[in-house]
Amino acid sequence: MLPVAEALNIVLQYARSLAPAEMPLGSALGRVLAEDVASDIDSPPFDKALMDGYAVRCSDLARETHVLPVAAEVMAGQVPPPLPAGQAIRIMTGAPIPDGADAVVKVEQTKSLTDGRVQFNGPAPKSGQNILPRGQEMRRGDVVLRSGIRLTPQAVGILASVGRSKVLAVPPPRLTLISTGDELVEPAERPGPSQLRNSNATMLLAQAARAGAEAAYLGIARDRAEDLTNLISTGLKSNVLVLSGGVSAGKLDLVPQVLRNLDVEARFHHVAMKPGKPLFFGTRGETLVFGLPGNPVSSFCGFELFVHPALRKLSGCADVKSTWIEAAAAEPFKHQTDRPTYHPAWLDSAEGKVRVRLVPWFGSPDLRALVSANALVLLQAGSNEYTAGQLLSVLPLD
Repeated sequence: MLPVAEALNIVLQYARSLAPAEMPLGSALGRVLAEDVASDIDSPPFDKALMDGYAVRCSDLARETHVLPVAAEVMAGQVPPPLPAGQAIRIMTGAPIPDGADAVVKVEQTKSLTDGRVQFNGPAPKSGQNILPRGQEMRRGDVVLRSGIRLTPQAVGILASVGRSKVLAVPPPRLTLISTGDELVEPAERPGPSQLRNSNATMLLAQAARAGAEAAYLGIARDRAEDLTNLISTGLKSNVLVLSGGVSAGKLDLVPQVLRNLDVEARFHHVAMKPGKPLFFGTRGETLVFGLPGNPVSSFCGFELFVHPALRKLSGCADVKSTWIEAAAAEPFKHQTDRPTYHPAWLDSAEGKVRVRLVPWFGSPDLRALVSANALVLLQAGSNEYTAGQLLSVLPLD
């Protein structure tokens, strides 16, 4: 059996970033940018008022008089007239600063007089007061976003501000999912004797969506070679094919043989981990194929440890491996296992310390335990006693 780290390195060796494609800005959120983007304008494109008030020359308010005639009024989106000497122009937030003005006095420091003049009651203004200079945010030609960043809402906003309606980015990986097993029925059906609801498909599709993939569910393949072959042949047209169940050593675990018949080259089949030892990974051309065990916690852990990093690599991310942290055991406990175990746990912080506590869990079929968990804690093989405060390796799930 391969150690988890070695198995993950094999997966990442065969996962290659997808070719960039031009996409509408509305579809680019979460994608990895594949080009440097420069501004096509100065921003702001003019000296801009930061407050409602009056545009003035500071020299006109340095003398004893603090009352000036109001020459005009300018709103955001209007082109202001030049400011005559010895006068003020009423201005709204976001409006261009009139030629000749060098400060804006906020309206709260003024009083409008009945004769059309304005009285200034605050301290003498300073040059540049309440004005955002042209190009303060960026200059034309400035690179505002570098290739390789993941596009956030604010990055999408910047792209729009520099005139981009389309952008070159790495598209989302296309993932197809197949559940296997004669015992499965879909969630809307009531299980009969010896049947189980197919919770894995819904769970894995949600994990794929959280990982940024475009996921499609092909349905349940029954334990017959012909049925498996038909669905797997369709799934192999995607970037990633995930199968849930049928990869162990049982009489009806037909998936590995069907994959071989379809020219999928096995890269490994068993991993030294609990839950999820009988985990298959193979390739056909550029398509990555994962066979996850049928027990739900095994499927969940296999996806997070192997499929999720592969999707990040395909998506163009530089930091593809999962982010592990250290957390202190919240209480002492004992644990015995024959191989490294990824145990559901609860991660929190108190008094400035990050702590982790195991949640009750009876093994790989116990999906309910994962609902009470927000992390997986790695427990090493052997019979071990852990003390309160001992540092443990933890994979946050949120």
